[in-house]
Amino acid sequence: MKVLITGGAGFIGSNLCARLLEEGHTIFCADNLITGSKLNIQAFIDNPRFTFLEQDVTQPFECEADAIFHLASPASPVGYLEHPLETILVNSTGTHRMLELARKNNASFLISSTSEIYGDPLVHPQREDYWGNVNPIGPRACYDESKRLGETLVMEYYRQYQANVRIVRIFNTYGPNSAIEDGRMIPNFITQAIKNEPITIYGDGNKTRSITYVSDLVDGLIRAMFTPNTAGEVFNLGSSEEHTVLEYAQMIVKLCNSSSEIRFETSRVDDPERRRANTTKALQMLGWQRKVNMEDGLRQTIEWFSKRVTRYSTVS
Repeated sequence: MKVLITGGAGFIGSNLCARLLEEGHTIFCADNLITGSKLNIQAFIDNPRFTFLEQDVTQPFECEADAIFHLASPASPVGYLEHPLETILVNSTGTHRMLELARKNNASFLISSTSEIYGDPLVHPQREDYWGNVNPIGPRACYDESKRLGETLVMEYYRQYQANVRIVRIFNTYGPNSAIEDGRMIPNFITQAIKNEPITIYGDGNKTRSITYVSDLVDGLIRAMFTPNTAGEVFNLGSSEEHTVLEYAQMIVKLCNSSSEIRFETSRVDDPERRRANTTKALQMLGWQRKVNMEDGLRQTIEWFSKRVTRYSTVS
């Protein structure tokens, strides 16, 4: 099968490329490298079934594909706060272009949305039918609101054209190919712990998160795309295991055998108090659930970061 992955040089996209190549698919990886990296795809850049397209998906381009995974977008606070307009455009204009490309090719389509569309939720854990508690004009709105608009576009293509589309809302994900200076909780904590630098927590550490290892997330994306009778559906993909931010910091310091102290700073604007996915629908319709134990996943991630952080520090 010919598969187009937008944002394919990013964290999740590159892991998805690797998995689909292993399964024998032909991959077209489109990325403008604003937040993605060629380092993430160097392992298969010479694979004859892999083609890299340095492409801004807000601009027209042609690609013959049987399935389109639309993952392109800055996704970390560092990325979308540095590129707010680009974030809005890729999730609106870019999504529209990819939906049109899917319609032209009669291709299956999946958009990677986000748990951020729930804002600072008043319902816990969050189900797919929860509409959210959001700030549409805050500094994070460039990401949250453009993802909500992207979801609206997808559903209109389903209603008007009976397009074979689905939405996946991704909760906190961690693992290899995360950017070193990602700005998100797990990459930040691991990088700081490896360097024995103070672990920075924004707020008092009592906010909660649930984290999913990237191989589990990729498995969920593939199941959502290729499971029959999923057109027009929305799926949460995340872990049901919830911990405080402080607990994550303490776990990582211990696993890294680090001398890092924990430092508390002012909470970020609109940072949600609690975040955990209700994944009952994904289990029932896709047969999906988390497989990788959190401690095992963190150990694998720390091992990967240890090699990368050392190299990054030397180059810097």
